[in-house]
Amino acid sequence: SRRMAWAAWALARVAEGAAGPGRARLVLLPPGGGARPDPYGWREAVAAAAGALQAGGLVAVPTDTVYGVACLAQDSAAVRSVYSLKGRNGAKPLAICLGDVERLYRYCHVNVPDELLRDLLPGPVTLVLKRSEELNKDLNPFTSLVGVRIPNHPFMRDLARTCSGPLALTSANISSHGSTLTVLEFQDLWPQLSLVIDGGPIGDIQSPECRLGSTVVDLSVSGKFSIIRPGCALTPTVDILKKYGLVPESS
Repeated sequence: SRRMAWAAWALARVAEGAAGPGRARLVLLPPGGGARPDPYGWREAVAAAAGALQAGGLVAVPTDTVYGVACLAQDSAAVRSVYSLKGRNGAKPLAICLGDVERLYRYCHVNVPDELLRDLLPGPVTLVLKRSEELNKDLNPFTSLVGVRIPNHPFMRDLARTCSGPLALTSANISSHGSTLTVLEFQDLWPQLSLVIDGGPIGDIQSPECRLGSTVVDLSVSGKFSIIRPGCALTPTVDILKKYGLVPESS
């Protein structure tokens, strides 16, 4: 199959340059997208990623939009490592990633109906809400808001559920460079990662639309919304917000 051929090629490329210190370990997710995963391979991948995160490492992960880099949001040293990895402006915030809507209430002050959250999440959308005192004060210390992701990807949800606190999540690329849809597209970052989880190509790698990332929407003002980034799911997101009576903040 194309999937197996691609995986074999990726593994061959990894083997070519896998020797030497500082080289990330690559773990292939078993095919099946988590619906009927090979229990051993799938659980091993989740456990390996959770272990690397708990040890303070950075892990490359597939999401429902593009490849990301995750660390533990409550680990201040790991958060600093993400900024260093990406060459990222320290004033650009990192989103948090959770496995379930219920956990969102611990880290955010929610002022929209629970049903609205469940209509949007999990999905390719980042919701910006007021942060709670539970969240690491070293994560985005310059803002009282935080973006929250619950990707519609079974590996990411399993990983987030396995970790005790939220993950910090950003795209797997150097800041201002294009987002990535295969693990080979961010090979230059591998030496600084503890682990690379290869879920195969995400979406259509020929399509610019597939690289837009999540739709980012600010819900921190009651009854209103503002679109921070149109992303890949703008129309369905706005339709759901309007269904619940929210209006654009400019109106």
